Amino acid sequence: MDEETADQPRPPRPLQFACAVLALQALALVAATAVVLVKAATQTSTDVLGAVSLAAIAVAGAVALAFCARGLLRLRPAARTPAVVIELLALPVSYSLAFQAGRVGYGAPILLSALAVIYLLFTPPVREVLDRAIGDA
Repeated sequence: MDEETADQPRPPRPLQFACAVLALQALALVAATAVVLVKAATQTSTDVLGAVSLAAIAVAGAVALAFCARGLLRLRPAARTPAVVIELLALPVSYSLAFQAGRVGYGAPILLSALAVIYLLFTPPVREVLDRAIGDA
């Protein structure tokens, strides 16, 4: 353990759960990227550039989620805002998938995980540790 992390308190359990969900979301985006790229390579696609662009956006999202989880585990208050923004952006996407497109199997996990992360990031123990970190800066 380095000196920087030796003085920091351990992340509270809700924050650890939120980071685990963020990591799972990042892994799901990586898996979706692989599926898109495999389908673009193996099927007759009319828009290969679109598939590659979609894959690049998914990878960028996965990296952003992973950095948010890493920052939150290190009790960096600045990591909470992008995590919340990403989760808020996921809500209309999941709603559209689940209810408008009829793809509940895709939309429901996104919706539930986004709501869980938002809830967990604003629980009292998480707010206490992240708000304390802001006051210490």
